[in-house]
Amino acid sequence: MHRSSCEASAADFAACKALLRKGSKSFAAAALLLPARVREPASAFYAFCRVADDAVDELGEHATPAAAEAAVAALRERLARAAEGAPDDSPVDRALAHVMARHALPRAFIEALLEGFAWDAEGRRYETLPELNAYAARVAGAVGATMAALMGARAPDALARACDLGVAMQLTNIARDVGEDAQRGRVYLPLTWMREAGIDPDRWLERPTFDERLGRIVARLLDEAEVLYRRADAGIRMLPRDCRAAILAARLIYADIGRVIARGGFDSVSARAVVSPGRKAWLVLRALVGSPAASGEGRAHGAAPPLDEVRFLLEAAR
Repeated sequence: MHRSSCEASAADFAACKALLRKGSKSFAAAALLLPARVREPASAFYAFCRVADDAVDELGEHATPAAAEAAVAALRERLARAAEGAPDDSPVDRALAHVMARHALPRAFIEALLEGFAWDAEGRRYETLPELNAYAARVAGAVGATMAALMGARAPDALARACDLGVAMQLTNIARDVGEDAQRGRVYLPLTWMREAGIDPDRWLERPTFDERLGRIVARLLDEAEVLYRRADAGIRMLPRDCRAAILAARLIYADIGRVIARGGFDSVSARAVVSPGRKAWLVLRALVGSPAASGEGRAHGAAPPLDEVRFLLEAAR
């Protein structure tokens, strides 16, 4: 049985928030800094992402390409029903349908995220940084674009900078999780970078260890992320005032993961970088007190062309 997207209730949104408190604690905490007008629709979007991610994860690490394709196809059909105002009889689907209709949220944003999940399920690897950016555009750039749209920041420059922030965060995640990913038989570092450093990716995965060559690759990836964080700073000033602190806090905390990795000699195989609760609190306070300075350099970053890999998202927003 289907219900109209207009019939999403307070109970549906409450169910989304409860799901996130249990399975996405980072979002639940960060959302506290968002204004209620954004927090509620964002909870529906993130809840659907959580459900979709779980559906793909349930396939396990040894899922066949056919099984992964079937799981993602089912999610795409579920998304299509929500977009058409005939969601499945689920609180998450009803809430998402309501949000997509009320906020004119491009279906392509969420389809991109599902495609990224499919790439994960396939165990896809990335030869070059542009290929890795294409993956990051789907699993994180699309999230940045969605959040900007829900905040009401739909200008192309604002969306481009939101995508920059998402991609930067994903590159930071990859730099942090090199060891954990390797334990699951996965490598997200650009394969050409590894070979140029004298590391054979397949042999390395058989016995993942850290050395200075790998450290230089991790440092290089964090340098790429830092460029995008600086570009994203210009985009934060393009957001409504009541949304800036939440996004700046997320930006500062994620970038700080890179600082922790650097302090550990760029070794993200032997240990996982963690920003301490006290440090997070300090960064949140910094975000609440101010915003990135509007310097000449900042204005130049704001006018920078979008990454080629996120242009399809900007086109979808038109």
